Amino acid sequence: MNDELEQLKTRLRGFAQQRDWEQFHSPKNLSMALIGEAAELVEIFQWLSEQESRTLPEETLESARMELADILIYTIRLADQLDVDLARAAWDKIEINEQRYPVDLVRGKAKRASEYND
Repeated sequence: MNDELEQLKTRLRGFAQQRDWEQFHSPKNLSMALIGEAAELVEIFQWLSEQESRTLPEETLESARMELADILIYTIRLADQLDVDLARAAWDKIEINEQRYPVDLVRGKAKRASEYND
């Protein structure tokens, strides 16, 4: 895991331990909390046009920023509980996606990987 993610993981682990919250931070509970935070982010964009979603007012942008932070926090806590190196996992997933979505086949298209095989 890179240094910043490692520092965040350590700080978040300490935060939970100091409050005796480790007992609540099972992978199941953390994944449920994560999806709840993702839903809160979706709510921000729910009724906006594509253009409006790209030009958020400052207050709305700050709300999105905080929801993204919550998502990252729960993701880091979940990875910590599962002993997953997030940075390595992301690099691995990028490599997989580069194979699944070759530039010459998918450029400018937005389909699921399975749809390119048809």
